[in-house]
Amino acid sequence: MKKTGLIILGVIFLLLIMLFGAFIGTYNNLQLMDENVNAKWAQVENQLKRRNDLIPNLVATVKGYAAHEKEVFTNIADARSKLGGAMSKNDMKAIQQSNNELSSALSRLLLIVERYPDLKADKQFINLQDELAGTENRLSVARKDYNESVQALNAKIRTFPTGIIASIIGIKSRDYFEISETEKKAPEVKF
Repeated sequence: MKKTGLIILGVIFLLLIMLFGAFIGTYNNLQLMDENVNAKWAQVENQLKRRNDLIPNLVATVKGYAAHEKEVFTNIADARSKLGGAMSKNDMKAIQQSNNELSSALSRLLLIVERYPDLKADKQFINLQDELAGTENRLSVARKDYNESVQALNAKIRTFPTGIIASIIGIKSRDYFEISETEKKAPEVKF
């Protein structure tokens, strides 16, 4: 009897160690995934800030050619300010909304540029436009990387028993960085 009791106790102890090990492994994996999402989000913010910093130079260059387009410049300044405020508060929904407003305002600015052939040939403007295009590409990649890391974390959290462990340790699903319906449409290019 004593031997059977020790075997049962040993099996129970072994099962507890295995469960504890599985919990620790899942905990560590969730922490790594959560940190990965945070790092990817930091890259999105980095590229948004870079774009935000380029815009005043772009606007100043265009202003010299299109001084009478004050409304567009005001809209860009307002949208840029909103984006900066949302980024400082780390408010995902506000960041997305102000990013959409800024993208819309920039589209209107680029339409104005089409009306000024001399501006399109200006070296400073061309350099700024190239920088902005590069930043938009980097931002697109950063958004894609962030959304992929969010997808991986959210999918992991939805599995059993990982979801239980995630709720115990306070890791929640994250929101995707989405673009507006207007940004999904291809821009109209006129020659």
